[in-house]
Amino acid sequence: MSAPQKSFLVSCAKDAAVGGLIALALFSLMIGMQADVATGLGGQLGITYRWGAVGIAVAVVFAGRLLLNLFVWKADTPVTRTLGSFIPKASSVVGLGKYAMPIFLVLAVVLPFLLTYWLGSRGSRQYLDLAILVTTYVMLGWGLNIVVGLAGLLDLGYVAFYAVGAYSYALLAQYFGFSFWVCLPLAGILAAFWGIILGFPVLRLRGDYLAIVTLAFGEIIRVVLLNWYEFTGGPDGITGIPRPSFFGIEFERGEGGFADVFGLEYSSIHRIIFLYYLILIMALVTNFVTMRLRKLPIGRAWEALREDEIACRSLGINTTNTKLTAFALGAMFGGFAGSFFATRQGFISPESFTFIESAVILAIVVLGGLGSQIGVVIAAVVMIGGFEFFRGLEEYRMLVFGLLMVVIMVWRPRGLISVRRPSIALSGGKANVISADLVQEGHG
Repeated sequence: MSAPQKSFLVSCAKDAAVGGLIALALFSLMIGMQADVATGLGGQLGITYRWGAVGIAVAVVFAGRLLLNLFVWKADTPVTRTLGSFIPKASSVVGLGKYAMPIFLVLAVVLPFLLTYWLGSRGSRQYLDLAILVTTYVMLGWGLNIVVGLAGLLDLGYVAFYAVGAYSYALLAQYFGFSFWVCLPLAGILAAFWGIILGFPVLRLRGDYLAIVTLAFGEIIRVVLLNWYEFTGGPDGITGIPRPSFFGIEFERGEGGFADVFGLEYSSIHRIIFLYYLILIMALVTNFVTMRLRKLPIGRAWEALREDEIACRSLGINTTNTKLTAFALGAMFGGFAGSFFATRQGFISPESFTFIESAVILAIVVLGGLGSQIGVVIAAVVMIGGFEFFRGLEEYRMLVFGLLMVVIMVWRPRGLISVRRPSIALSGGKANVISADLVQEGHG
């Protein structure tokens, strides 16, 4: 072995060792010591030591960093350069995107029938529930994409509108006896109203300041719901939220129920399938409205605001109204999703609307690609669906989740779909796609 090769290996090993030591310091507290309530000791708090798991984690970090140094970071010919040649170009990705949307749509429509055919009514319920959850986050991601992806306003409190929609439906149904179909538009209107309320104080804020204010707004809503016990039930939440009906037909056993009216054998899977198609239609309406608005003057005003607010003002665009419409419309779709969440669960509490929900929705938008509708779908399927499959890892789920986010952001800093198609072309035809590197991310 020559001297340069030996020094290269030593340098890579030293760097990996430093990474291993840092991992040891972090994982000793995060993984090595677990607090448990000891049984048989009067409920005393005890600590369980897991140094074997710490050793495995440190070894993984050391080996991973060593391989990255050898083949990527310090190599004369990085492996990523070779792998990059296998990645399809932007034009081909967009070409595939034309067929991806219809394929995803057809698959989403026939999914319940495929699952019930292969797994039966009992076996398919788990996967239908997961599909409902993924579709809900797709709808939330599309709603937040209006604010973050199109208008460039960083919103860390989107879960507040989700909570407003859920509690609006629950309270209207509880106190006034309104049905789901009456409460659904009202929940969206009330959420949009709170979006306007949030929009007014933050009109002059940008960047980190805007993010902090929206984060504070989300926490204010959660704390109010938690402490206003007489009205919202506080930490006990609201139970007995009514389920939606199919044009007045309830999904109940016996005469007059859904199965009886249509001559079917009663099965609880009917209500699950109905809820799936309900959230699917709501999500598709969200996508349709967003895509239509993007081609209208208000949509182009959002994108102009994202690119450069000063230039946007110089063009005579009212940035105040532009920001308010973005906040209101994004909040409205969040309220719709919240009302569906309430009727699906039958129970809501403030614990369902914590900051981690906003972080997950924002991560879906960012990782999918700001402004990309199909990117949100892919990111939601990967993050929410994959996150459920990692449920068996228990306390390691968040660690794996964070690691995957880091990998994706390093590999695709502009998101999984890193191309954009302009909403209008001067030639009158379809505009060619452009790289997302040429598009501003927006700072509010």
